[in-house]
Amino acid sequence: MKTLARFSLAAGAAVGLSALVLPAVAGADPSPNIPGFAQRGDHAVFVQTDNTAGNQVVAYHRNANGTLAPAGTYATGGLGGVLNGSAVDHLASQGSLTYDPAQNELYAVNAGSNTVSVFSVNGDQLSLRQVINSGGQFPVSVAVHGFNVYVLNALSANVQGFVSFFGHLVPLPGSNRSLGLTVPTDTNEFTHTPGQVAVSPNGADLIVTTKLNNDDIDVFHIGFLGTLSPSPVVTPDPGGPFGVTFDAAGHLVVANTASNSLATYALESNGTATAIDTVLDGQAATCWVAGAQGSFFGSNAGSADLSGFQEQPFSGVLTLAGETPTDGGTVDAAASLDQEFLYVQTGANGIVDEFQVGSGGTLNAIGSVTVPGAVGGEGIAAL
Repeated sequence: MKTLARFSLAAGAAVGLSALVLPAVAGADPSPNIPGFAQRGDHAVFVQTDNTAGNQVVAYHRNANGTLAPAGTYATGGLGGVLNGSAVDHLASQGSLTYDPAQNELYAVNAGSNTVSVFSVNGDQLSLRQVINSGGQFPVSVAVHGFNVYVLNALSANVQGFVSFFGHLVPLPGSNRSLGLTVPTDTNEFTHTPGQVAVSPNGADLIVTTKLNNDDIDVFHIGFLGTLSPSPVVTPDPGGPFGVTFDAAGHLVVANTASNSLATYALESNGTATAIDTVLDGQAATCWVAGAQGSFFGSNAGSADLSGFQEQPFSGVLTLAGETPTDGGTVDAAASLDQEFLYVQTGANGIVDEFQVGSGGTLNAIGSVTVPGAVGGEGIAAL
């Protein structure tokens, strides 16, 4: 009943705000994505190219053994972008391509045109539904919880909230929030733009990392209909917080790019993040983190490898388990929904490395694919 009530409220807000939505692009599928009427996304991996000549999402079918086979290429209707100072990771962010399993939708940022694309997912196939203004400049990350969608804009250092309504996003009034960061210069865009937006598993908090611009973890409280608190609660993290995920107990797991470490935090009811543990990995440019089967994997862009970490169950206490080599420029990663496989973008040559996740977090290489036009691209979602 709570879910139905929340849907009704979100739908009402969307209807009242429909005039604010930008028109869908030509050729987009106008039909509603009604749960139960379309094949659910399954056994697929989607990779964003972030190409400045025209952003695309490349779809792959996931075979039973975890290897990938090409399944189609889809234009987003927007442009990729490149932050000054970037090399193998043009967006310098995590979560730029985000799958919503509840509504069977895929969100892709178009950093070069300040828009977000909405796709419906049918197995390993996509249908473009909408392209909408991101509410800021240079969108780099998307977070989803229930019917609420939040977009992080890097160069304007703000978050914009939306409600999802039958495959379309509608801006939530009063949900655009500034992070209060110093505007980065041309020489430090790559290091001083915010890195990711994420929603806590219980839906109570919106988390934003600021990387080297204040070295903070910002937490907004999420209120009625997904509205955000006027300002965030700020917790310093001198390691340079970049990518985040969550453990089974709801602890925040942070990849720190300056200290090359993973850190864990407990999110308190007042919005503060209480430190639990920090473990250095001795690698270079530890910026992204993904979890699978209770283990965590930090992507080291400067070392061309993944650092594996094991966690004492539900405690947030980590132990370094070693490194696994990848192709050059290790960036964003995603585990399949069944947690059996891990897929890692490597930006130097636009390659996705494929791994089977074994007992104790071991990774067994099973192959790789080269994604057309994806050198330096970021954004991966695995189903």
